[in-house]
Amino acid sequence: MHADPLTALREGFTEPIRDVLWGHIYLTPALAALTKSAPFMRLSRISQLGPVANVYPGATHTRASHSIGVYHLGRRLLENLAEQGAREWISAEGVFSFLCACLLHDLGHFPYTHSLKELPLRPHEELTGKIIRGEPLKSLIGTAGAAPDLTAAIVDASLPGNDRELLFYRKLLSGALDPDKLDYLNRDARYCGVPYGAQDVDFILSRLSPHPERGTDIDSRGIPSVESILFSKYLMYRTVYWHRQVRSATAMIKKALLAGLESRVIAPEELYNLDDQGLFALISSRSHPLFCLADKLREGRFYAAAAEFPYQNKCRGLLDIGKRSRYEENLARQLREAGVSIAPEAVIIDVPEPVSFETGLFVRDEGCCFTESSSAFRTETVNSFAKTLYTIRVFVDSAYEADIKALPSFFDSWEPLET
Repeated sequence: MHADPLTALREGFTEPIRDVLWGHIYLTPALAALTKSAPFMRLSRISQLGPVANVYPGATHTRASHSIGVYHLGRRLLENLAEQGAREWISAEGVFSFLCACLLHDLGHFPYTHSLKELPLRPHEELTGKIIRGEPLKSLIGTAGAAPDLTAAIVDASLPGNDRELLFYRKLLSGALDPDKLDYLNRDARYCGVPYGAQDVDFILSRLSPHPERGTDIDSRGIPSVESILFSKYLMYRTVYWHRQVRSATAMIKKALLAGLESRVIAPEELYNLDDQGLFALISSRSHPLFCLADKLREGRFYAAAAEFPYQNKCRGLLDIGKRSRYEENLARQLREAGVSIAPEAVIIDVPEPVSFETGLFVRDEGCCFTESSSAFRTETVNSFAKTLYTIRVFVDSAYEADIKALPSFFDSWEPLET
């Protein structure tokens, strides 16, 4: 075991993995063994972007390749910070625990991208922590020179711990300039064939310095890089992650699974540790009227957007996914009264999940937070990103699309009412 954390970050990394985005990524033999474990191999069967491939056919990369990319950037980030003084409060065991956390941070992630995130399920970070603390991962992580409990606590912030080193690693793994974001923005943009997500990672890392409580600080020369990330994230959500057809697919699978959970046709525990194929196989093995939505998805028969409008206070009731079906039933009834013979299950109201634009960086040479710095991206600007993205959509079975479009003024005066 290395005593010096900087030496631990530099020696013994002899196992290469060739990555499309970052070139050769090197792991120690023990870290490479983690990528061959059954829990990690599951990630190779989960698409990073799920239904996005229906819009951008190149988006077939997996959570496994993303996780390896996060590990790579996490190692580069930590080496840079250790050189600048972080070695004063980090240990060699902590270094490997952080690298394991980067590599394994998505182990508990649900299939079909974030479609299941809003459902009444345990958070995927909590599931990840449980997998890390169980076998075979626990032994493999120990062999890699890491502490399984520390690795789990870095990923799952609900686990107890206020050790300075733990809190430092948590800040690194989840923040405005974290390796997760730097990888997925670059990787998703590359595979989708869009220019919005590309970031100058080398320059970003050169402008960061360590802080024991805040994780990382930047200097004013790094402000444009943060601005680029914020705007890139906004553009990726607007054009890729929340593309209208992607939202349709997300809403359809979410409605089907919520119905299965509420009727107890599916138990929450059955949705954990599934891959993409396993999710659809589970749905196919059970019987529920709304499970036809999954069949339509697999056949490419997406619901059409009948209306969309910005979120307003009158839409507040729609935020509760458990009550949303009643609003959908009421909307179907209103459409029938207007002359469209539509079934309740043919209507879906889509409300995007909350999205945040992290700006909690400290600009050390200006002595202030990022939103108070010389950046043009003030708090109100950043908040406007989320407000612009937050669009409520009504999707309907395409069989009824023409009839609904024949009612041009229907949604002008529509009020979401609970049945």
